[in-house]
Amino acid sequence: MGIIAFLLIGLVAGFIARWLVPGPDPMGWLGTLILGIVGSFVGGTLAALIFGGTLELSAAGLIGSIIGAIIVLLIWRAMGGERRVTT
Repeated sequence: MGIIAFLLIGLVAGFIARWLVPGPDPMGWLGTLILGIVGSFVGGTLAALIFGGTLELSAAGLIGSIIGAIIVLLIWRAMGGERRVTT
């Protein structure tokens, strides 16, 4: 049951991050899920760096996952992301 909860938190965190950061992001629910999961690991790592924990790959809670997902989304956009050109 832990993996299902982790995936649901990742999906919710990715959705909230995409909602908080305006702009077009042509990704479906799978992209949003991956964004939230990667954001969870980024948030866990940042929390370990800021609050003095051991620097290991660990998942964060919902708030940390949202913050991490926002950071990942902004980095994705800064790198150019996957832009679809419509003509």
